[in-house]
Amino acid sequence: MSGTGRGGLAKIDTRTKRDDEEMCQDDIATPVKAQTIDELHSLQIKKSAPSTPIQGGTAGSGRSSFDSVVDQDQRNKQQLQSISASLASLTRETGPKVVKGDPASTRKAADTPKLSSQSHHATPALNISDSSLKFTHILYNLSPAELYEQAIKYEKGSFITSSGALATLSGAKTGRSPRDKRVVKDDSTAKELWWGKGSPNIEMDEQTFLVNRERAVDYLCSLDKVFVNDQYLNWDPNHRIKVRIVSARAYHSLFMHNMCIRPTPEELEDFGTPDFTIYNSGQFPCNRYTHYMTSSTSIDINLARREMVILGTQYAGEMKKGLFSLMHYLMPKRQILSLHSGCNMGKDGDVALFFGLSGTGKTTLSTDHNRYLIGDDEHCWSENGVSNIEGGCYAKCIDLVREKEPDIWNAIKFGTVVENVVFDEHTREVDYSDRSVSENTRAAYPIEYIPNAKIPCVGPHPKNVILLACDAFGVLPPVSKLSLAQTMYHFISGYTALVAGTEDGIKEPQATFSACFGAAFIMLHPTKYAAMLAEKMKKHGATGWLVNTGWSGGRYGSGSRIKLAYTRKIIDAIHSGSLLNANYSTTEVFGLEIPTAVEGVPSEILDPMNTWSDKKAYNDNLLNLGGLFKKNFEVFLNHKIGTDHKLAEEILAAGPSF
Repeated sequence: MSGTGRGGLAKIDTRTKRDDEEMCQDDIATPVKAQTIDELHSLQIKKSAPSTPIQGGTAGSGRSSFDSVVDQDQRNKQQLQSISASLASLTRETGPKVVKGDPASTRKAADTPKLSSQSHHATPALNISDSSLKFTHILYNLSPAELYEQAIKYEKGSFITSSGALATLSGAKTGRSPRDKRVVKDDSTAKELWWGKGSPNIEMDEQTFLVNRERAVDYLCSLDKVFVNDQYLNWDPNHRIKVRIVSARAYHSLFMHNMCIRPTPEELEDFGTPDFTIYNSGQFPCNRYTHYMTSSTSIDINLARREMVILGTQYAGEMKKGLFSLMHYLMPKRQILSLHSGCNMGKDGDVALFFGLSGTGKTTLSTDHNRYLIGDDEHCWSENGVSNIEGGCYAKCIDLVREKEPDIWNAIKFGTVVENVVFDEHTREVDYSDRSVSENTRAAYPIEYIPNAKIPCVGPHPKNVILLACDAFGVLPPVSKLSLAQTMYHFISGYTALVAGTEDGIKEPQATFSACFGAAFIMLHPTKYAAMLAEKMKKHGATGWLVNTGWSGGRYGSGSRIKLAYTRKIIDAIHSGSLLNANYSTTEVFGLEIPTAVEGVPSEILDPMNTWSDKKAYNDNLLNLGGLFKKNFEVFLNHKIGTDHKLAEEILAAGPSF
């Protein structure tokens, strides 16, 4: 710098610098190769290369790079034809014109998409409509980052939390709508499925399903863009199911990206026709005047068509559990048992299944840092062993605390969907205790986010089958060893007890029964699943256990909850095999075998009668609970298993006797 300018400031010397002068770094940076802002933005993102090598497309094969491009274009065309066929209306011969990509991006390139190998349509039929004249943009198997962008841009109520998760709202419905779920009853399903009292299957006819399907498909085709996920169910490659999810929200697409098994790019190239398709038009209601409809919500499954339609609810859990219902139908046909359970495996390959309703500790006890997690909710037991059905976890978030559930807490990061949570408007930190939107706040994340997850999520045949019950009556032992018949009885019963509020602040325990520990999702009669469970346990030498995580020394209000530390010691003894070698005595009424000693657990609490000071009150509560079991089991009494009633009678005899 030399001289002074106005105001006494030094003049800036803009003369060319000499070679010996040090240059500022900015002076030697190469200029960008762009003339406009749009050109600069186009340089920011590079095209994804074809993920699958073309067979024979190597040097010396005689195939040119042009041939490879043509093959890739042909694959894309076939993929779009498959998606168009999925979206085909039943009143038209062809599906809609579809093109890949975000419509906002396409409009920048050209006002109207040109028909090419990236789009698909057929000659319009005579009954041409406005929707058949437009393009439907397909956002196909987008990455979490892309889905974040779509949600933030276009879906109100979408935010990025301080931990990096995507916070979303599920609309008016914040839980499943079991009374609005329907299954098509035809000649085949009338014989195969469980219908009538106690069954979760509410019938609808084929015509009504097609009316709802048409309504859902027309809604999706009327949109500028739809999200399409092609994914898998079941980690066992021999029994994998291909599923396609067509939805209108980035939230739903990211949820299923996390919950289903994510195909590799190579697998996606050859995905082909799906085995089952979900049409999620949850933002659009069903027609209440349609036969079988009882509200503006309808979740419909047609097993013959391998399709599911969702109308009038945006709660993402409907998709997850709809697919679980499908697996409860398809897998038993292959002699594979589908199970609503947690599953983990020890370092030596010993596998344990955990069954339990909400509040029994299933998630807490199946998550063990000394064991590998195969899965937290849905599994299959085949001739090859056990396998997780899903590719992710759907964890409850209400009152989540890092110290109590560190794995779930740490899994809520980029890529995770958190539903209906409340967060600080400035910091975006989630308050997991806030119930302003819903009590049923949830997080959906890939199973790889759990540090000790076993990938692939498969394991050998289980050694232990653990049935968890939170008994608020205080009369079930902390642990009991079950016979096969007892295992079937308690598996069919699916017992736990809830603490319900009554008048004047008095709280009484309320018995709850859910067949197979998942009555809302099973398709066949519970005894069929129970018989398969007993058969597999007998064949592979598994032992059944009933573990009470509820009350001891009195019912709820007078006794105390069994300490989690004691329950963990019991579970450890089951895993190690030491509990098999214990001495046992038998209880009255339920006829349960209880050990006389478990390492680390006070012996006096192992027999619940010892913990009650009022023996008459204990006996009254025991008989009361036994009566509730008997009453619940009445709905299963007349079901025939096999060629005679022998197995049914054997199961019934394993129940309470008094």
